[in-house]
Amino acid sequence: MIGRLQGILAEKNPPQVLLDCHGVGYEVDVPMSTFYNLPNTGEPATLLTHFVVREDAQVLFGFGTAAERDAFRQLIKISGVGPRTALSVLSGMSVAELSQAITAQQAGRLVKVPGIGKKTAERLLLELKGKLGADLGAPVTAASDAQADILQALVALGYSDKEAAAALKALPAEVGVSEGIKLALKALAK
Repeated sequence: MIGRLQGILAEKNPPQVLLDCHGVGYEVDVPMSTFYNLPNTGEPATLLTHFVVREDAQVLFGFGTAAERDAFRQLIKISGVGPRTALSVLSGMSVAELSQAITAQQAGRLVKVPGIGKKTAERLLLELKGKLGADLGAPVTAASDAQADILQALVALGYSDKEAAAALKALPAEVGVSEGIKLALKALAK
């Protein structure tokens, strides 16, 4: 119903923000990965959203990237995983890390997220295999350790998973981490 909000960031109270859109203030719950990349209060911000209607509440969830929102939507399709748990997963790990864990079937990485037990982690791995891991994990798992480090560094600097993966493809195969980050940043700056 509500797919995107663009306005002035009025308040930041983790994990919730208040986005003023032409005089209407929307309370939006965001994962910490999005929260850390938001501008200061009083500055313009844009969030991709997912609207959840329950019997007792209507809640708006916001995301900084389409990949985060897509991962959230895949997570809430799983039986026993609600929006709060999905938000917790995305706050505990990046989309790239989640897709890596799914592709490599590493339940241990998911169990480290608060609210995720062993059974839930195994269910996530089973149900998301071939969905989230296949889409986002393919460039990560095919990459060397250096390329994985470069990808994580670019994502940590605020680039989307798609932008980081595209910059990574343009790099020479056996480039070192520090040199690879420099080259990728130059390519992304164009």
